[in-house]
Amino acid sequence: MELDIDLEDWPAGGWEALAIRAAAAAGEGEPLLANPRLAVSLLFTSDAEVHTLNREWRGRDKPTNVLSFPMLAPGELAALAPDGPPAMLGDIALAHETCAREAADKGVTLEAHAAHLIVHGLLHLAGHDHVDSDEQAEAMEALETRILAKLGIADPYGA
Repeated sequence: MELDIDLEDWPAGGWEALAIRAAAAAGEGEPLLANPRLAVSLLFTSDAEVHTLNREWRGRDKPTNVLSFPMLAPGELAALAPDGPPAMLGDIALAHETCAREAADKGVTLEAHAAHLIVHGLLHLAGHDHVDSDEQAEAMEALETRILAKLGIADPYGA
């Protein structure tokens, strides 16, 4: 997977390397994300920017930790041959202030929480969701937990 990473309003750090590791682990855990043709745009930005995106694109007038904007339907992703030109999977935006606050509240590093949210966003781009049923949420959380374990990150859901 190719990542186009844009860093705005995040402190200096190894965010690009973290994103690359998180994407590689996600590809190991979710075969749909292992296609070498996939391209993802990843924006590390402010709460204000995510608030604007959330309001304009999702009709929710508040910031959130991560937003995902898929550009391929799950069926298109599943049918995508491994050979050919790059295929844009979608965009992900992470809000710094919300991510930092949540990390502090959970007692984890910002890096661990950001990795979790990158994996979470990638799984959304691959068609996973957690809003329609408890079973759906449990399946996505279990997949996230397995992927994060590959990165040495503890279960973010506390099980």
